[in-house]
Amino acid sequence: MSNAGGNQEPRVSIIVPAYQESDAILPVLQRFANAVQLPFECLVIVDSEEDSTIPAVEKVSVDDMRFRTLINTYGRGPSNAIRFGIDSANAPCVVVTMADGSDDPRQIDTLVELVERGVVVAAASRYMAGGQQVGGPLVKSTLSRTAGLTLRMFARVGTSDATNSFKAYNTDFVREVGIDSREGFVLGLELTAKARRLGLPVAEIPTIWLERDIGESHFEVKKWLPYYLKWYRFAFGPKLTVEQLKQRAKKLS
Repeated sequence: MSNAGGNQEPRVSIIVPAYQESDAILPVLQRFANAVQLPFECLVIVDSEEDSTIPAVEKVSVDDMRFRTLINTYGRGPSNAIRFGIDSANAPCVVVTMADGSDDPRQIDTLVELVERGVVVAAASRYMAGGQQVGGPLVKSTLSRTAGLTLRMFARVGTSDATNSFKAYNTDFVREVGIDSREGFVLGLELTAKARRLGLPVAEIPTIWLERDIGESHFEVKKWLPYYLKWYRFAFGPKLTVEQLKQRAKKLS
């Protein structure tokens, strides 16, 4: 991998929660290096020093210092890993993407540029015109599609895919409103809902999501569904101030 841009201040921190990915993560990191043109840092977040992802990332970071592993100290699970990664980020924009290669890294630059133009959440949408989901469990895709389309139509959240984790965020926005959910990947919906209740801009671009072809998915629909429903409902309602939002959000956590 090239270290192009490794000595520049990053314009985006790419946050990748990972769990026992081993060498399966190597082609994903290679795609980041090839596809992302903006100066970036890539923070791969794991829960323990024993995680098999660490030696794989070290193979890359020897030659490309933009990639590094951080050990999450906020508690186990992807939500805590992402919170830890965002708090550790050095760039004014963060992109959350998966370690399984299901997201298209060629879109990271466009998502970041939307944030730099003023939106606080830029979503990669599977369900808008030009987007697509290839593979994945039928129940999961049906629920997320229904949630996304109804939120866009009735709550006007600014995206047809509020539940997708592949999003770019204004780092200051996330740090100001905080992340209250602790379950799975619910935070993607949470932050979109918070932006809507604050009256802040959200934008989207179409994406093609591919089911992972290596390793095992750790997405748990039944376990996390009640928490998604909480933030789904939260997206509806009048505009709030930041302090009002924080008070309301605490009651949901």
